[in-house]
Order: sequence, then C-alpha cells, then structure tokens
Amino acid sequence: MSKPNGKRYRLETVKRSYVDAVGGERVEFEVGPEEAPAVFSFPHPIFTPDDMQRELNGAQGDEAGARILLGDQYDEFIAAGGDVNGVMLLYVGIRNEAQDKVQKVRPTKG
Repeated sequence: MSKPNGKRYRLETVKRSYVDAVGGERVEFEVGPEEAPAVFSFPHPIFTPDDMQRELNGAQGDEAGARILLGDQYDEFIAAGGDVNGVMLLYVGIRNEAQDKVQKVRPTKG
C-alpha cells in the first residue's frame, strides 16, 4: 500500500541504487603477472559489515588491516606477491571515491 505523499522506500531498491553507483558490493583486484594474475576481493567500503569495520578501526598497521579485509585469502595474497600497503591504499582510495559517488545517489522508490 502506498502512502499519499509517495515518500515510502523499499530498502532493497535503495541498496541496489548504491550498489549500482559504486559498481558492486565487493572490490576485486589483481596481483601478479598480467598474463596470469591472481584475483582477490574485499567488501566495498560502504558495504563493509559492522564487525569488520570495528576491527579495521582498531587495526594496528597495514598488515593487520589487510588480514582483516582479505580474511582467508590473506596467505594466498602474500604468496602471490601481494603488497599489504597497496591493499590498504586501494581500500582508502575506493572509500574516498565512494563518498563522492554516494553523495550523488538519489534513492528511488521501490
């Protein structure tokens, strides 16, 4: 049932607007040679679960942050020649870029 002033939103539709604006709920990146890179991912900064965000806020250094973001992928990431500082720079860069994009999103009603 719709409201008379039309100001009711469907949360699924609102979230989809943000997912579309930032390009997905996960950030994928490559490590290693161009001809056969290893692919890794972490949650997009605006979709990072609360418990992970709390851990990131308390992380001491880039290694700790990368371990939190990558979870079970961490050892494989290091074995592939991954750089923990690079992961954290990527996370911060994506987060900053997302702030600009999110400000432009106008949630649609579902």
